[in-house]
Amino acid sequence: MQRRMATLEDVAREAGVSQQTVSRVLNRPDVVSERTRDKVIHAMQALHYVPNRSAQLLAGKSAPSIGLITASLTLHAPSQIAAAIKSHAGAHQLEVAIAMPVTADYASLQARLHEFRAQNIRGAIINLPLESSLAEKLVSENPDISCLFLDISPETDVCSVRFNHLDGCGACVNHLWTLGHREFGLLAGPESSVSARMRLSSWREALHRLGVSNAVTVFGDWSAASGWHKAFELLHQQPRISAIVVANDQMALGVLSALAQLNRTGSKAVSVTGYDDTADSLYFQPPLTTVAQDFDKLGKKAVELLVQKMAAPQMRIRELLPTRLIVRQSTWPCGGENEDEKGAVIAQLKTLVERL
Repeated sequence: MQRRMATLEDVAREAGVSQQTVSRVLNRPDVVSERTRDKVIHAMQALHYVPNRSAQLLAGKSAPSIGLITASLTLHAPSQIAAAIKSHAGAHQLEVAIAMPVTADYASLQARLHEFRAQNIRGAIINLPLESSLAEKLVSENPDISCLFLDISPETDVCSVRFNHLDGCGACVNHLWTLGHREFGLLAGPESSVSARMRLSSWREALHRLGVSNAVTVFGDWSAASGWHKAFELLHQQPRISAIVVANDQMALGVLSALAQLNRTGSKAVSVTGYDDTADSLYFQPPLTTVAQDFDKLGKKAVELLVQKMAAPQMRIRELLPTRLIVRQSTWPCGGENEDEKGAVIAQLKTLVERL
């Protein structure tokens, strides 16, 4: 005899709340208190509840699917990773349901996982920079969905496949050091971003090994406009900076534009490195030295590992993928300015900064 599917009324009775509250948890979890959300979520899990809007889908013969929770696909890295995941999921005869929450808080992410559950999706790739506590809570609260994370800190106790930031960031710093640079500026991403903090920590660790402890640090928002403004801020704090290490290619584009305005390009210029190796970075002026991440390999590996975990939920997966430095024309040997020239540049910089 076929088991009766749990209803909204069953969930409400199990959780001790109204049917309207259960509906809010499904559709507008942000307006429900965390304590009430937790009660409803636990009731859904206990009853294996599936929202009615999916009943027809589940009764049909649709292709099996996996979920992808990602940052906005208008950004380079997320769009490339999503394309790779879709491509390699197809090789496993899997469809991909994509969710792009506006915010990466618990309520929003839990709501997306509920949507996946409603579509009978039992595996999800989460490509958002999440704090350890949040990632671990999502896993513990959703034992029926295998979750694989792509952008978390290494100490997080969840299944993950991610890039090795330490290698790429260390290669940037070492490359600039061998070119004779000793005065560094660090343009990190937002302080709230896990990825930004990991890259900054890796830069500082590499500099510390070389005996550098006075690198100037500022924080941008990943945009080219942010890079432009922060370049002036860095040089205002330390006009003798000869190399700026940047957390992504878009901010590096803004830095190069600011340096061009200061006429600090050519053989005596400030060297600049980026991160991501976007398709456009080869065509920056000058072409950008940057750290390459193989997004296609990440997408392929993520799909393969998620398929394995869905078949064996107790698997513990933690895989690290390499990064590599791509050297182009935005970095060059330090030196060449005499003291008079340096003084003239500093005076020019002060004048320009005062006008901004």
